Amino acid sequence: MNKQEQAEFLIEAMPYIKKYFNKVLVVKYGGNAMIDENLKSSVMRDLVVLNLLGIKVVLVHGGGPEISETVKKMGMETRFVDGLRYTDKETSEVVRMVLSGKVNKSLVDLLCKHGGKAIGVCGQDNHMIKCEMQDEKLGYVGRITEINTQLITDMLGLGYVPVVSTIGYDDEGNVYNVNADTAAAALAGALNAESLILMTDIRGLLEDKDNPDSLIHKVYVSDIPALIKQGIISGGMIPKIECCKDAIRRGVKKAVIIDGRVSHSILIELLSDEGSGTMFL
Repeated sequence: MNKQEQAEFLIEAMPYIKKYFNKVLVVKYGGNAMIDENLKSSVMRDLVVLNLLGIKVVLVHGGGPEISETVKKMGMETRFVDGLRYTDKETSEVVRMVLSGKVNKSLVDLLCKHGGKAIGVCGQDNHMIKCEMQDEKLGYVGRITEINTQLITDMLGLGYVPVVSTIGYDDEGNVYNVNADTAAAALAGALNAESLILMTDIRGLLEDKDNPDSLIHKVYVSDIPALIKQGIISGGMIPKIECCKDAIRRGVKKAVIIDGRVSHSILIELLSDEGSGTMFL
């Protein structure tokens, strides 16, 4: 961009900056979109930009590939049931170690390196994410029963970006592996967020899964059952879109699925007329 184009972008972005100023934005970042270290650094820089513009960013992350790698190195078995990781007692401790230790702190470090203020927490901190066992056949995979946002609200008030690893707890002291999309939707609703952004490794919802140019830009939650029936929403997209629907039902203004592998996709989505990905209303 030359200087004239940079100035025009800022002018175009101005109404969006005003719209999101002092509002809560929950960003879920995870999976294969986190593998490229240079791209991960770029995404964290974009989040710092949003924070410096006065947007209250909450980052919720996953880390499935890192968990699988660590479990393999430890000689433990990785088993999936209906697309979800089976989590026994021992594996739940590994999940906590990897998500709340390695992944969480690496993201905090990147945010700080790019000039941001960030603190890493997990769902056990201040008893943020309370759970019960989702299904005995899945082991310690948690269904969220209660969200306590006090710690997140306090950090946002001090200008920090809370970085949340989705580890749940119960009153018996058990550790739960919680799906990051589900946790992000629940947190967004509890925080009365302006928007939920799911940064993943797909462009969005495609009318034809084999044609990347068939992106559907806008979906109303009332249309979701028909899209499932038509087969447009299928497979791994179903739980992601159910999370978007859940966030909207909880009072979030909009939810968007964007491709986290595309450079600056979150800035394009939030601060331009063009947008990116699929928006759910």
